[in-house]
Amino acid sequence: MTTTIATRPPLLGLSPLLIACLAATWLVWGSTYLAIKYALLSFPPFFQMGTRFLTAGAILLAWMRWRGAALPTGVQWRNALICGTLMLGGGMGGTAVAETSVGSGLVVAFIAVLPLMIALVNLCYGVTPGKMESAGIAVGVVGVMMLTQGDSFQASTHGLIAVTVACLTWSIGSVLSQRTLPLAPGAMGFASEMLCGGVVLMGMSAFAGETPTWPPQPEAVAAWVYLVVFGSLIAFNAYMVLLAKASAGLASSYAFVNPVIAMLLGVVIANETVTGFEWAAVAVVLAGVVLLVGSRTREEPGH
Repeated sequence: MTTTIATRPPLLGLSPLLIACLAATWLVWGSTYLAIKYALLSFPPFFQMGTRFLTAGAILLAWMRWRGAALPTGVQWRNALICGTLMLGGGMGGTAVAETSVGSGLVVAFIAVLPLMIALVNLCYGVTPGKMESAGIAVGVVGVMMLTQGDSFQASTHGLIAVTVACLTWSIGSVLSQRTLPLAPGAMGFASEMLCGGVVLMGMSAFAGETPTWPPQPEAVAAWVYLVVFGSLIAFNAYMVLLAKASAGLASSYAFVNPVIAMLLGVVIANETVTGFEWAAVAVVLAGVVLLVGSRTREEPGH
């Protein structure tokens, strides 16, 4: 069934499907960072992410095969390995490591700079930002610099390094998957990336000598299942629907909604502490992201 959607539909004019997809990318992705912190109660960072993506990737690949989708080619598997290593091994693995010492809300606030970093990486391919994009990048960089001076990141140098590496590797992987290392079409490509990234993460877990707590705490198990089902399967597929049926700006709006959701959940549920200066820094970061996303409403999605 084909649904015709205006290029920039007003929120109240969206179909129930698109509203549900927005809710998934805003609320579910915004809550996954707190879920990661709860999963860390029993599952170490790389082990947690590796098992999560191996499970989600296997389920998604089996589903796509049942629907008749072809398996990725050898070249597409190679691309999935490279992108999975960068985006999941470095990106998601680094995020989990950062959350061992920094509040989940502040980690995702830092990660909000991803659209800005992707724009900078695209410069290597001759994609020059316009005036509004440049302003967004500049404002976002100022916000991140402010955020790194806050109490939380000042108290955890390795947390700051981990989240910085996570953002860099995710950004590079995102651009490579767009420009030079295409994955298999649709959900099959993401399944292959999750499987390859999961294998890399399990290798990193073994190298780091990680050992999960056994028996695991019920909260950690529930959080892990939530991450597999809602974070990796439902929310990502909702994002794919938005990319296909809505404007790039609307599809990318999660970038400035997720930090707010994550910080509120961290403060209310996990009793995380966020100072007034850090709230101000987040506001500056989000202002930069809004400028950048607003400048891209007629372009292809960032990732």
